[in-house]
Amino acid sequence: MLKVCLLILLIFYGYFSFSQEIYERPSKLITQFPFKQLSGGVVLVRGKFNNIPDTLNFILDTGSGAISLDSETVEEFHIHHIPSGKIINGIAGTTEVDYAPNNSLTLPGLTIDSLDFYVNNYDVLSGVYGEKIDGIIGYSFLSKYIVKINFDSLLVKVYSPGKILYPPHGYLLHPLFTALPIQSLTIKDARTINANFYFDMGAGLCFLMSNQFESDSTVLKKRRKPVYIQVQGLGGRKQMQLTIIKEVQIGPYKFRKVPTNILDDVFNATSYPFLGGLIGDDILRRFNITLNYPKREIHLLPNSHFRDDFDYSYTGLNLYYKDGKVILDEVIKKSPAYNAGLKKDDVIIAVNTNFSNDITLYKNLMQNVGQKITLLISRDNVPMIFSFKVGRIY
Repeated sequence: MLKVCLLILLIFYGYFSFSQEIYERPSKLITQFPFKQLSGGVVLVRGKFNNIPDTLNFILDTGSGAISLDSETVEEFHIHHIPSGKIINGIAGTTEVDYAPNNSLTLPGLTIDSLDFYVNNYDVLSGVYGEKIDGIIGYSFLSKYIVKINFDSLLVKVYSPGKILYPPHGYLLHPLFTALPIQSLTIKDARTINANFYFDMGAGLCFLMSNQFESDSTVLKKRRKPVYIQVQGLGGRKQMQLTIIKEVQIGPYKFRKVPTNILDDVFNATSYPFLGGLIGDDILRRFNITLNYPKREIHLLPNSHFRDDFDYSYTGLNLYYKDGKVILDEVIKKSPAYNAGLKKDDVIIAVNTNFSNDITLYKNLMQNVGQKITLLISRDNVPMIFSFKVGRIY
């Protein structure tokens, strides 16, 4: 009996030592490839699905608990999919999604097999960014590797799990993890509080709080009047309030006068009361980021964009790209654009003297507070000119 016990202990010790050796093995670079930065700092990478020859566009998203494909892409390439029985909550609704089991994703220099892709409609995202969005890469990929995202060089580097040295002069976060990283933040306005927020690199905004959290925490100064904007996300389009908050702190890094969205979170996409909302890519792009999901760590290193000004501009316009045209979606009442006479479904031909038809460039041209903007638009196939001054959110 004693010999049997000793044998078991030796086997266990050997297994434990072997596991520790693998865990402590130095991480190795597997591949690196460029990414395109979309508006709000969102990261777009290109990859291939199974043996389909076309290269597809994927958003790299820490705010996604899985990996997914656009339903239009699925239909175009006749990708087999079946009902999943899973319902996903978004900012503007809930949707039941199908999934395509046991497929492969190939990024430059790396192929990942045996992935289950959920199927969702990303037509709204394609319209927002002026790029066909074929899918979203989230936890199913990120959990397998160490991923470095450099917003200076616009490069993604992928490493095997293992021991890695983080760059000096940064800060190491230890978020909570479900499938999504959850980070404690300090926010300061009418008062100072600490609360948990999603670390969401798929959100092209600075900071978002649910209205339930904002109301219960009484963190915002009541005398500051918010403006209304329209945003797009999972489930469609939705109006929300936009204001500023005095300070948001992540780790030791403080950002002041941060544009902040207040969401009437009917479908509880922000998981209140456990979470207050999310911190998005227009803050996170100010760091070069190492995502080390295997060790449940995220390293932040301030980059050349760290002190970039926030966008305080306000036009009341919401643009989307459809069938080769940049179109005005909802025009918010009493906004500068509304008062100038612009209407939903107007087609932008030019902003000032720019005829590029580039939705991102058009958005950038309308971000200078106080600047006079001239739009050449087509309304019912009749060209018209409108001018207004860009406002500000506070």
